[in-house]
Amino acid sequence: MSLALHQLPAYVPHSRSRVHVVVETPKGSRNKFAFEPDLGVFKLKGALPEGHSFPFDFGFVPSTKAADGDPLDVLLILVAPAFAGCVVEASLIGALEVEQQEPDGQVVRNDRLLAVAADSREHHNLREITDLPREQLHEIEHFFISYNAVKGQELKVLRRVGAAAAHALLAEAAAALP
Repeated sequence: MSLALHQLPAYVPHSRSRVHVVVETPKGSRNKFAFEPDLGVFKLKGALPEGHSFPFDFGFVPSTKAADGDPLDVLLILVAPAFAGCVVEASLIGALEVEQQEPDGQVVRNDRLLAVAADSREHHNLREITDLPREQLHEIEHFFISYNAVKGQELKVLRRVGAAAAHALLAEAAAALP
């Protein structure tokens, strides 16, 4: 039996800490892609303005439902970009808890998990959000804020949380599925 990408288990079998991340938008892309489960394909959802690009691979944890109704978002820190549809075993290092204004004016939580590839040689020392250089974390937050501003939406970072809190957010999002 074959599972669709959004139906893969959130956690890697036989692991208490590794999670599956489905890459939607590769690092360096100006195009925003999103997996459409009803069609089983990745669709172009928009493009960033000239001079803007995704700082790292962006995707989701399958078998989760976040407060905004979508799977839980993940920014996956990799040296080189993967590709849309690539499934990566990852280790959570933290999360950005954020509020985002929707086009209808409603404010919803739309947290972003931060993760590294579980077997990354380059990032094996990143275990907590505090292991990221402060400037890099600021740039990641600025990316999400400016990305939403371009779409006419406001995003506010409420707080940065570590790996344990990121796993708690994941457990809550996994329990939200029927």
